[in-house]
Amino acid sequence: MLKKTLLTTAVAAAGLVTLGQAQAADYTIDTEGQHAFVQFKISHLGYSYILGSFEDFSGEFSYDADDLDASSVDMEVQVSSLNTNHGERDRHILSSDFLNADEYPTATFTSTGFESTGDNEGVVTGDLTLHGQTQEIEMPVTLMGEGEDPWGGYRAGFEGSTMITLGDFGIDMSDFPEAMHELELYVTFEGIRQ
Repeated sequence: MLKKTLLTTAVAAAGLVTLGQAQAADYTIDTEGQHAFVQFKISHLGYSYILGSFEDFSGEFSYDADDLDASSVDMEVQVSSLNTNHGERDRHILSSDFLNADEYPTATFTSTGFESTGDNEGVVTGDLTLHGQTQEIEMPVTLMGEGEDPWGGYRAGFEGSTMITLGDFGIDMSDFPEAMHELELYVTFEGIRQ
């Protein structure tokens, strides 16, 4: 009887371990440790580039290496945290001429799907809301690495970039050269498993 009970317990425990491994792990994006960035690059009149970032954002993601389809990501960006290292330009970009941060204070991204394209690579599909308008975008992403950290936690890091057309979000760029009508959005983040 004791052997049968031990065997049943062992099988049940093994099943729980397997079940735990099959589920996606939840991560909080580490913004406090400055291990996450939301950046952009846009042409300046076709002659050079303006580089900028959003410094106030938060998010979380789920990731399961064995079932990438179960992966997801949600992020929220405070638009007024935009920084291009030039105060006057930042105020203009945040004005009603462009991002209209007073009326649309947040930008969000919510994934709707993931497709693996190779080892540690894939494409995230999701809804990007910017300037009060939502569009589906695709972003190629790369798993940069994962593992235990020196403080007893577990981390995973990703990066990705995509091009977005500002007019798709109701931002009128008609007075500017065509080179300025789209920008490259780049994100890199490290998450702490919860």
